[in-house]
Amino acid sequence: MADAKANGKNEAAKLAKIPAAANPLANEPSAIASNISYHVQYSPHFSPTKFEPEQAFFATAESVRDRLIQQWNETYHHFNKVDPKQTYYLSMEFLQGRTLTNAIGSLDIQNAYADALNNLGHVLEEIAEQEKDAALGNGGLGRLASCFLDSMATLNLPAWGYGLRYRYGLFKQKITKQGQEEVAEDWLEKFSPWEVVRHDVVFPVRFFGSVMVNPNGTRKWVGGEVVQAVAYDIPIPGYKTKNTISLRLWDAKASAEDFNLFQFNDGQYESAAQLHSRAQQICAVLYPGDSTEEGKLLRLKQQFFLCSASLQDMILRFKERKSGRQWSEFPSKVAVQLNDTHPTLAIPELMRLLMDEEGLGWDEAWDITTRTVAYTNHTVLPEALEKWSQAVMWKLLPRHMEIIEEIDKRFIAMVRSTRSDLESKIPSMCILDNNPKKPVVRMANLCVVSAHTVNGVAQLHSDILKADLFADYVSLWPNKLQNKTNGITPRRWLRFCNPELSKIITKWLKTDQWVTNLDLLVGLRQFADNTELQAEWESAKMASKKHLADYIWRVTGVTIDPNSLFDIQVKRIHEYKRQLLNILGAIYRYKKLKVL
Repeated sequence: MADAKANGKNEAAKLAKIPAAANPLANEPSAIASNISYHVQYSPHFSPTKFEPEQAFFATAESVRDRLIQQWNETYHHFNKVDPKQTYYLSMEFLQGRTLTNAIGSLDIQNAYADALNNLGHVLEEIAEQEKDAALGNGGLGRLASCFLDSMATLNLPAWGYGLRYRYGLFKQKITKQGQEEVAEDWLEKFSPWEVVRHDVVFPVRFFGSVMVNPNGTRKWVGGEVVQAVAYDIPIPGYKTKNTISLRLWDAKASAEDFNLFQFNDGQYESAAQLHSRAQQICAVLYPGDSTEEGKLLRLKQQFFLCSASLQDMILRFKERKSGRQWSEFPSKVAVQLNDTHPTLAIPELMRLLMDEEGLGWDEAWDITTRTVAYTNHTVLPEALEKWSQAVMWKLLPRHMEIIEEIDKRFIAMVRSTRSDLESKIPSMCILDNNPKKPVVRMANLCVVSAHTVNGVAQLHSDILKADLFADYVSLWPNKLQNKTNGITPRRWLRFCNPELSKIITKWLKTDQWVTNLDLLVGLRQFADNTELQAEWESAKMASKKHLADYIWRVTGVTIDPNSLFDIQVKRIHEYKRQLLNILGAIYRYKKLKVL
């Protein structure tokens, strides 16, 4: 305790010697230190007498954010001016991970920030450890989404991510003698220094209600309850490029007029704020339990909330970039990518917005929708494909069920009129499964029928989709199915997290271009038998193992021999077969080694 207090005083003393000056674009360590000091003093979140690691992290993050915001704004204005076709990536998950290390690495200022923090009495790695993980995803699906954003930013592509601002994302895990304990994740318990709330970007999202038929035959969704979607933006920097794109997360709120002051003053506190409470539930938890009808309704609310807010935003941006636009231009300016079936409701919602709000006819709206939307499939298991109860859908989204019914009816008619040989396949290909015992909407079928392109996330996966799961659709649309191999971001998962190994790779390849072109790693093959390279490689590996052993000792008090074989799983233990197989594999290898 005494050491901690002494360190705290030492850090505060060093901070006092650094002049507080706003230097948002600083490159030199001294100027960066001044900018961090400026944020401690003029963007305060803690008591002014402290400058411990937590306080240092938030001030450092805000210092980095200064530079990101400048690039972010320039990127926004550039794309507004050039008006390119823009990709909008819809995903219920974005497993972002920590931002500080990734941001300063992408900006190529990690050494300068390390030196600046040393001047302030701190170590960069210790400060980076203070950041809460923005765990807005469960695993592969969310990490894929975040990797795509990193890659698109690095490739200077005009792209935009859309997700939900979950209050509690992927659970925090504690392993105790009783077993695993899951507790609420706390990334927003204080605040996130990276997000920027856009108070001017707010859209209404409706649930329940009914469909009103106008005298001219057009339809309008009315009644029910309406919540407000508020935008929170997070900057996504490209690696060594000025391009900085956005991840826009939606939060749900009710307005002041939805608060019943009379009821509250009458002591009916819960009744007075019912809509406020229901709005808060939408973004409360990642994947709430859906064993009850209330749980199913909440999950469906989440999915529709994401789709409706995002599409309203896209349409507004399409209109604002150039006045007097024709709707036929929409697919040449907007690309909507659905990450799995969770955002499938974007299809009927785009149709509804175009027909009911913009006055387009069915044929024109359908042509625009099918040329705009593409779908990424993540599973070949039929039982894992999303299906929603028709009764729940009619209750929550009556207008969308009308549209889905019409899409299904027209699809069946098209198959019957053009491909009579597929008549027997219609029951499995159609969107609505009208089994009287359990009528459902098959979301994957809706995606395949409506999207212009469908992709798997690995060549083997995509081949199975074409040969098996979606084979009948392939016979109908031979060019619709394609592949996009799911990769990783080499910046985050090698360049930034393993600098020792990265330096060796760069040294032997005589270039650091491999960071954006992994094909260059093939060049290491010629040195495979080089004893000098092998020694350097082993040295870097041992350094990392010692680093991990020190960390394990600090956190758990357990001593690990760095000469051991390490099998690392950087993920919460959950109900996954692969995790169980991994630990069984580790036990098997351990037993084999003991026999030897």
